[in-house]
Amino acid sequence: MKAVSSMSERPLILFTNDDGIASPGLWAAAGAFAEIGDILIVAPREQQSGMGRSLPGTSEGRIYPHEVELNGKHFPYTAYAVDGTPAQAVQHGVLELSDRLPSLVVSGINYGENTGNGVTISGTVGAALEAASLGIPAIAISQQMPQDLHLSYSTDVDFSAAAGFARKFGQWLLDHSQRPDDVDVLKIEVPANATPDTEWRTTRLSRRRVFWPTRPERVALSDIGKLGYHFDSYQSQSERDSDVYVVLHEHLVSVTPISLDLTSRTDMFRLQQILKGDVQYSAKSKKAAVPNGD
Repeated sequence: MKAVSSMSERPLILFTNDDGIASPGLWAAAGAFAEIGDILIVAPREQQSGMGRSLPGTSEGRIYPHEVELNGKHFPYTAYAVDGTPAQAVQHGVLELSDRLPSLVVSGINYGENTGNGVTISGTVGAALEAASLGIPAIAISQQMPQDLHLSYSTDVDFSAAAGFARKFGQWLLDHSQRPDDVDVLKIEVPANATPDTEWRTTRLSRRRVFWPTRPERVALSDIGKLGYHFDSYQSQSERDSDVYVVLHEHLVSVTPISLDLTSRTDMFRLQQILKGDVQYSAKSKKAAVPNGD
């Protein structure tokens, strides 16, 4: 089944997210690209936040055509809801629902920021990483907002500024087939109350955690006990060049380059010496020293 077939020379742009096919953030992103490419929307049928890049074998992979109306207008985009995770939605979109390899994958706009060391939890980021692993340029874009809206489809959220930034950096990727070395995904974080004129900065991924798990409230372990999360971050104390600092403290747009290479950027030769015991290592000082007599 190849649902999208076009003789158009315009690029094919695949849109997905982890909030689900009905998310206004998803449709805001797609609408921003309507003039520059052929639009294909393939997203989870239900809310899939926190799924990362998971590919569970329990997903059935059923695909359902989806239509949507926003502000009383029919959106003429080809859209499909998938019984699966965000990463699986990308796979179905590439393998079954398009007639050519997408030129770009846009994941988002997510309800809530994805900053710090918790980004591997994010289905928004996971979908973009899956696209990158298939050789497709990708962006993952999220917007900061109150926690009580994270799993909502609130129409009170204005995604127009975030959609503009998605198009800005998506267009750059479309215009530059040769990406900078070691850049597989652009992770874009838009602060609350951002405007099209809000300043943006390139950032690193903070090592700090922003959202922390909370213990379930239950009497017996056999009772239902879902883990929750709460915001707990001293963002002003995070690395000044990080996404956490720029978005949550300076209230600017953060653009973080992400690599599929998760290898630590440590000194490999030195690490091998430490692991083999050729040098002594002090965890307290984080320094290695050659043993006496060596």
